[in-house]
Amino acid sequence: MAGVPEGSRLGQALKARAEILRLSEAAHDAVLLPREPGGLSHGLRAALAARMCRHVGDVALTAHYESYLAHSHDLDVAALAEPGGTCGNVLNDAMARHADLLTLSPRKATRLDVETLKAAGVGEADIVRLSELAAFVNYQLRVVAGLKLLQAVEAR
Repeated sequence: MAGVPEGSRLGQALKARAEILRLSEAAHDAVLLPREPGGLSHGLRAALAARMCRHVGDVALTAHYESYLAHSHDLDVAALAEPGGTCGNVLNDAMARHADLLTLSPRKATRLDVETLKAAGVGEADIVRLSELAAFVNYQLRVVAGLKLLQAVEAR
């Protein structure tokens, strides 16, 4: 996603840390395409991931998650891929707002926000699933941003 050439110094450094990349890929698959998605369908997960990427302005990752959404056949949640978008489903809209909070102001998240999700009908297991998704996508956004920065420095 960062477009790092394999033969560059940065590419060589990443190759030396292949295990971290392999584990990150496994985490990606686990949060985006779990065998048992619970109350977060694969399409909803992709829409929320695209939304988080749009908030941060990462075009490549947004397109990546939009492609997952397009292949999910779960297009009733497509509006959630846009910041501020709603789909009219109380649970899904509440999860989108929480994903926004965890992406834009994670330090402001409190127990009250979890209680708000519960009041909207989101179960505890799905709150955990949502938190895992938000944690991974925001981790991925930071790693890709860091790699792009290192790549720019290397290109000087």
